[in-house]
Amino acid sequence: MKVPTMAEMMAEGKTPEVLFWVGCAGSFDDRAKKITKAFVKILNKASVSFAVLGTEEGCTGDPAKRAGNEFLFQMQAMTNIEVLNAYAIKKIVTACPHCFNTIKNEYPELGGNYEVVHHTQLINDLFAQGKITMKGGDFKGKRITFHDPCYLGRANDVYEAPRELIQKLDVELVEMKRCRSKGLCCGAGGAQMFKEPEKGNKDINVERTEDALAVKPNIIATGCPFCNTMITDGIKNKEKEAEIEVLDIAELIANANDL
Repeated sequence: MKVPTMAEMMAEGKTPEVLFWVGCAGSFDDRAKKITKAFVKILNKASVSFAVLGTEEGCTGDPAKRAGNEFLFQMQAMTNIEVLNAYAIKKIVTACPHCFNTIKNEYPELGGNYEVVHHTQLINDLFAQGKITMKGGDFKGKRITFHDPCYLGRANDVYEAPRELIQKLDVELVEMKRCRSKGLCCGAGGAQMFKEPEKGNKDINVERTEDALAVKPNIIATGCPFCNTMITDGIKNKEKEAEIEVLDIAELIANANDL
C-alpha cells in the first residue's frame, strides 16, 4: 500500500494536503488495522495527497488525561505538538474520535493549532467534490444501524457525516432508540478500554449491543476503533457473530467500491 511518511515527503520537498493521524488502535490493534487500511485505500482512490508520521507519532495522551494523569498527558501532547509544528502541519484527519477530540480541542492551549477532521467528514467531502463515487456493492438492501461514538457525537456534534455516507450505500439506515445526542457510550471511553469493569449486573457494551440488536440490523456501523472492539465483544457475548457484522464506516465505503 502507498503510505508515505512526512519525513519522506519533506525529503522530496513536498507538502501533503493532509496528515493522517493513525492513532494507537489503528497502528497496533489487528482489528483496527483493517480500518486504517480501508481508509488509506479511499484516500489513494481519491488521489488525496496525504502522509503519516510513522514512528514519529506518539499517543495523543487521551487515555492518560481521562484517567486523571494530566502531567503525562501534557508530556505526550507537547512531544507530538513539537513534531507537528516542525513539519508545519495545517490539516489532520483521524479515524479515532479520541485522537480527533484531543488534538482539536485540547492541543490548542498547548500551542498546537490545526484543522482537525474525522475520517467520516473527509470521506463525505470527497463524495461532495466528486473525487469518489459509490458503486453500491454488497450492501444493497441491508439494514444498518449506526452507533454514535461519544467523542464524535456529543463532544463535537458530528452526527450527519457518518449517516450521509451510510445512506449513499443504498441501504436501510435504522436508528437505535438511544442515538445522536442521547446515544449510549460503548463502555470504552474515559480510559475504561484498558481496565476491567467494576462489579455490576451488566457490562455497558452488552447493554449497548442490546440497543443495536433491538432494531434487527444486518450490520452495526461504527466510526471509532474503540467502539468497534466493544460492540464486537457485545455481539460475541450474544453469540450473534454469524448473523451480524460490526464494520467501520471506512470499511463500508471501501468494500462497497471494491477497493
